[in-house]
Parts: sequence; structure tokens; C-alpha cells
Amino acid sequence: MQPLDGIVVADFSRVLAGPLATMTLADLGARVIKVERPGAGDDTRSWGPPFSSTGATYFESVNRNKESICLDLTDPADQELARELARRADVVVENFQPGGMARLGLGYPKLAAENPGLIYVSVTGFGSGGGAELLGYDFVVQALGGLMSITGQPDGDPTKVGVALVDVLTAKDATIGVLAALNERNRSGKGALVEVNLLSSLQGALANQGQSFLGAGMVPARMGNDHPSIVPYQLLQCADGPLAVACGNDGQFARLCQALGLRDLPADARFQTNNDRVRHRVELIPLLEDALGRFGAQYWQDTLNRVGVPAGQVATIKESLEFAESLGLEPTIPVHDASGRIMGQQIRHPITWTPSLAERRSGPPALGEHSDAVRQWLSRPGEGTSPSPSMPVEPAGA
Repeated sequence: MQPLDGIVVADFSRVLAGPLATMTLADLGARVIKVERPGAGDDTRSWGPPFSSTGATYFESVNRNKESICLDLTDPADQELARELARRADVVVENFQPGGMARLGLGYPKLAAENPGLIYVSVTGFGSGGGAELLGYDFVVQALGGLMSITGQPDGDPTKVGVALVDVLTAKDATIGVLAALNERNRSGKGALVEVNLLSSLQGALANQGQSFLGAGMVPARMGNDHPSIVPYQLLQCADGPLAVACGNDGQFARLCQALGLRDLPADARFQTNNDRVRHRVELIPLLEDALGRFGAQYWQDTLNRVGVPAGQVATIKESLEFAESLGLEPTIPVHDASGRIMGQQIRHPITWTPSLAERRSGPPALGEHSDAVRQWLSRPGEGTSPSPSMPVEPAGA
């Protein structure tokens, strides 16, 4: 059994935020039926390079454990099939422009009237009010939402984060909304409309940077790898490259100085407390880097971690996965096609359960791979949910 066994999700979303949310639900056991445009499918099926042996890696990253049905939502017959899917679903997820689903006869009021327990998730860029007409792309939201203003070197251009982080954050918010709504439905029997938007998800994740403005009136700016409130908490140069050093308290700073042979530094009035170190950052960092320059980053990573100072080299994604593997975290899993053939490796769902749960390991579906089976199921009146016939399930850790 899995936590969401028996839950049916009708996935009308595409690109990243919606599909990542529905893949998370699928990883937890929900049956996710992905509705795609005939002939083209999800936009990301063509977003490459890179391509694996089975398709665009972008698409594959957020669409495992799903079934794919092709429906032309401008065709009345296919619209009716889509409505039937929504009538049988526990959850509908969509990321059309506001009003788009309603024009297709698939808006929340209509579907909720036919399926009162439905949880309907709408993912937009800027909400359904004044921002309804704005197109919600992660890169633009990173700019408008303030994230770029605090990312990059102080004397350089504003910089986006190296992954579509706003889409990822929004996907997690959408998933949280679904899980909360399912819990509420268990109590009240009522469904809900859950609305998330990229701008609000980004602003909700600004954390201390957002509150520095709201609470102290200070508008954060780009500081490169420096931290606005903690020192040292940044990249420091060693003999052969940078090392991330994160001293979150005075004790860690004292141990850092001890390891570097700078035993008198913690008693210096300029550096005794974190507040002091933030004010005297410009004087402190050269002293630390001068000591670090005696040896390479690997030496200092090992040395500092031994004495309880968080430190790490800048790893590539390949190196980061190898590191996680060395820690026994099993960062990847194999995924299979319908015949059981291994299609490749993917980043596994990040939650580990005790006791272990079964894991679904079906690879991303081919476009329309399950159209016939799902159409047949939807055409049988009065039939409830049914398990997917093509979802390989293996014990966790297998």
C-alpha cells in the first residue's frame, strides 16, 4: 500500500509546476492520468537537447508514474470524455490561463456541481485577478518577484537561479494544498478549489530576505555568495579553489579559527560575535582566506568537518549524486516501461518512509500510450476508479 492508493488525479497541466505536483502525487500512490494534446503533447516533450534514448529529459524529469491520454479539448466528444474523467477524479490539476478551462466546460464551478468532493487545483503565474492576463514563466517571475535582485554578484547583472526554482516551489505548494484538502474532505466530505500562483510561491519563499524589508525597512541587494546576516557564511578561497564555509554560531567560528591557526581572532573585538563579524566582514575575510590559502579545498573540507565546522566544495550535479550515494541516501531509482525493461535512472522521491513503502517505478509515458485503455474505462458508465495496469511497483530500496 501507498499513502494515496485509490486517489485518481486528472492532470491537465503541462511544462513544470503542475506536472511536478502531479508526479509527486503519483510517487505517493495516486493514479495520475495526464491529458495531452494529440500529436504534440506537453510542450516539454520537445524541449531539448538534452534527449535520452526515450525522449526529452526535461519532460521525463516530472512525468514518471503517469498514464497519458490524448484528448482534443476543442472537440465536443473529447470534451465530454474530459468531463467524465473529472467526474471520476478526486483531484483535477490545471495550469491554463485563467478562464481557459471554463471556456472548455471544465471550470471549477461546473465540475464541482457534478463532483462535490472534487479538489480542483489551479496553477497560474500571477493569480486570477489583476494578473490573469500575464503569462507565467519561471524566468520572468524570478525577475518580477525579486529573486533576481538578490542573486548574483554586487557589481554584476541580476542572475536567475540555475533551475526553474519558482516552478518547483509552486509545485510543492500545490502538493501541500492537495494533501490538506484531502484531509479536510475526509472530515467534511467537501471538495475545494486550491489556487496557487508562481509569484506568491516565490514571495512566500523569500523568508528572511522578505522579512528584512517588512520588519526593518531594508531592501536586500545582491551579495554574491555572501550572507546578509551571518559571517563567515560564503565561499572562501583555498589554494586550489573555493570552499563553502558556514559558521552559524560563535562556537563554530572559534573552531574555524582554531583549525586555521588563528587562535587570537575570536577574542578580537571586531570578531567576537556574529554581529561584530557582519559589521567587519571586509576585514575578516582576507584573514581567513590567507590562512586557507596554505592548503587545498579538499584538505580544509576534511579538516573543518572533523572539528564541527560545516564546509564543502562546490560539486557538479554528477559529483553531488555520487556524494549522496556514498552516504547511503540512494538518490536515484531505475524506472521501467510497461514490459518491465529499465528505461533509465531518475532522481527518487525525496521522502524516506519507515516502515518502507512500495515505490512505483513506471517511466514517463509515451504520448497517448494509455489512450485506448483510459477511453475504454471512461466509456463504461457507472464504473469507479481502477488501478493502472502499467505501473511497476517495487519495495523501497529494491
